[in-house]
Amino acid sequence: MSADIRIHTDARLLAHTDALRSVYVDAFCAPPWNEDEGRATEFADRLPTSVGRPGFTAATAVRDGETIGFATAWTTPDPFPTNSSYPQVTAGLGPAYTADWLCGALEVDELAVRTAARGTGVARDLLEAVTADAPDGRAWLLTWAQNPRALAFYRRQGWTQVTHPAPDGEGVVVFLGPRHPARPLAPLPL
Repeated sequence: MSADIRIHTDARLLAHTDALRSVYVDAFCAPPWNEDEGRATEFADRLPTSVGRPGFTAATAVRDGETIGFATAWTTPDPFPTNSSYPQVTAGLGPAYTADWLCGALEVDELAVRTAARGTGVARDLLEAVTADAPDGRAWLLTWAQNPRALAFYRRQGWTQVTHPAPDGEGVVVFLGPRHPARPLAPLPL
């Protein structure tokens, strides 16, 4: 049975905060992510700020009245941020590519699907829905190198890996969306 994908572009998404937090816990507080529930609370607490960001869009997947997945995205500001994992992105791409390829593009912030709904196409549908209106097809995301399932999923969806983890497999990996015009310029892995 397929899920109903719903698009949200404003603060009305906040009415679903508890459901999104529950999905976050299910998706990220178990292997391979192993986050603690405090991270889910942080996600829920920052959601009101997120919905106010320029270009904010979210997609939720609902099946039988239950939220089983979500994705959030917004426009990456210029200049490129320097908090959180952003310095690793700049280190991996270099300042020029970071500015040219990512600033002003749609940044996928979160993609979460309940464990029971994995392998059903819900993650693919959410990713497509949240990036459908990316400016000039320019969408990007980062994920952790330590999750080979996530890396394989994004590759299967036509996303192009443009940074490569350190030899120890640590750090973040940046992907450009299937319609991003810089995809042909991506450096090949060693």
